[in-house]
Amino acid sequence: MESRKLGKLSVSALGLGCMNMSFGYGKPDPDECERALHKALDVGYTFFDTASAYGMGHNEQLIGRVLKSKRKQMVLASKCGIKIDDKGGRFVDCTPKNVRESCETSLKDLQTDVIDLYYLHRRDHNVPIEDSVGELSRLVDEGKIRAIGLSEISTTTLRKAHAVHPISAVQSEYSLWTREPEYKMLAACKEMGVGFVPFSPLGRGFLTGIISVETEYDDMDMRRFMPRFLGEDLTANLKLMKELIVLSQDNNCTPAQFSLAWLLAQGEGTLVPIPGTKHVAYAVENALATELSISADDFNRAGEIFNVNAVKGPRYAKEFEISLDPEDG
Repeated sequence: MESRKLGKLSVSALGLGCMNMSFGYGKPDPDECERALHKALDVGYTFFDTASAYGMGHNEQLIGRVLKSKRKQMVLASKCGIKIDDKGGRFVDCTPKNVRESCETSLKDLQTDVIDLYYLHRRDHNVPIEDSVGELSRLVDEGKIRAIGLSEISTTTLRKAHAVHPISAVQSEYSLWTREPEYKMLAACKEMGVGFVPFSPLGRGFLTGIISVETEYDDMDMRRFMPRFLGEDLTANLKLMKELIVLSQDNNCTPAQFSLAWLLAQGEGTLVPIPGTKHVAYAVENALATELSISADDFNRAGEIFNVNAVKGPRYAKEFEISLDPEDG
C-alpha cells in the first residue's frame, strides 16, 4: 500500500479504525478481531487508530496485547479527553492533568513506551485549547508521544493550537455523505501542512450497501440513535445508495471500495481515511480500494448524488453531540 504523510509521520494511505472491535456497532467476536488486526498488517496497513474511550480502555488493551510483538511495524494513534462518569455518561476533560494521566494509562494499556500520534478526542470548552496543547507539547518533549492531533475541531481552534505546537493531523468525520470538512477544514489543513484523517469514511456502514429498512440494531449499536439510519431519513438516503451501487458495479468494485477511492482522490494526496472493521474480509476488501482506477467523471457524479442537500438527517442525535466545535459563519 502506498504511503502518505501526516506531518512528519509516514503512514499507509488507509489506516485501520479499531473502535468497533470494542464497541459501537454491535458485539464483536474477539478471535475474529485478533485475526483482523494481524491480517491488516499483512496486507499493508501500517496506521492503527484507537482511543482510551473505546470500550473504556478495552480497545487500547486489545491492540497492546495482540500487536505488541509487531510494534515497530506500525504507526499507532490514540486519543484522550473523553471520560465516562459513574452513571455511564460521557464528558470531556482536556485539563493538562487529565491529558497527562490519560497518556500514562494509554502507554500502559498499549504496552508501548511512545504513542506516535496522540489526539485530543474532543474540544473541551472549559479549558483553553492552548493549555491542552501545551501539555501535549510537554509530552512530546518527554518522548512519550511523537506528534499531536486534534479531533472534531474547527479551523479557529486548529489555528490557536497550531500556534502553540505544530499539529500533525486533524481527525473528523468525512465521507461521501458527510461533507462538512470541505467548507473550511481541508483548505486550512493544506495551508498549514496538517494531515487530515477522515473517520467513518464508509458512513458507519451505510456506504457499504448492507443497510436496509429491515436492518435491526442490537443494544450495543449506536446507530439505533442516529437519525440518518432511522425512519424517513433512512428511506431517502437509501435512494441515493442505489445510485452509488450502480456506479460501483460499473467500476467492478464494491460500494465500500468506491467510497474509499473517492476519499483517497480528495485533498491532493493528503487524506488518510481510517475505515473501521472487526472482520478479516472487510479489512482486505477495503485495502484493495487503494488499487482502483476510477474516472474523475464518476467521482464527480458520486459527489453530486450525495450532495449536502440530498443527504437527510443530522450526523448525531442530540445526546451524542458531545462538545462539538462547529465552524464560525
